[in-house]
Amino acid sequence: MDNFAEQLVKRQPTGADRMKTCIILILGMLLTFLALIAGFVFSFLLLFVAVALGVGTFFLYRNSKVEYEYTFTNGELDIDKIINQTKRKEMLTISVSKFTAFGKYTDNVPDETEDMTTVFATDNIVENEYYADFQHETYGNTRLVFVPNEKMVSNIVKFLHPSIKNKVKQEVQSSYLSDISQNI
Repeated sequence: MDNFAEQLVKRQPTGADRMKTCIILILGMLLTFLALIAGFVFSFLLLFVAVALGVGTFFLYRNSKVEYEYTFTNGELDIDKIINQTKRKEMLTISVSKFTAFGKYTDNVPDETEDMTTVFATDNIVENEYYADFQHETYGNTRLVFVPNEKMVSNIVKFLHPSIKNKVKQEVQSSYLSDISQNI
């Protein structure tokens, strides 16, 4: 039987993302308006510049809507970036058995090293994030930060190297026990 899980995660815009989007829209509309007025007054060529600025602003705004798709199939995790629900870009594919570390992304997680590439495929809600460290043929020493749901985590744990799997199970049990003790 195949082990399969699929998940779509919508990235929540941060304050910086919202500010960047506002600046793009305001600046784009202002430049388009100025080029349009200057085109009527000075040159027909500036009308084409105005149209180009307007179209550019539209596409920059559309590209601010990002989702991530995680697909897990028999020990292989694929992560794709989807921009504005129209353009798909493959971010990475990795065999889960190659993970050298996996768990909740908390303050206790060792810091990234200077030679480490960090790939963020998250919804920007910190409390839900997990991390996975591994060696990737393109990125080298890599840390993936992502937001898998329970089904995705359980499928990933099945295919982890035994030493990593035991560590994850211990963390889950200690987390579960601390949750129970807080509720008592």
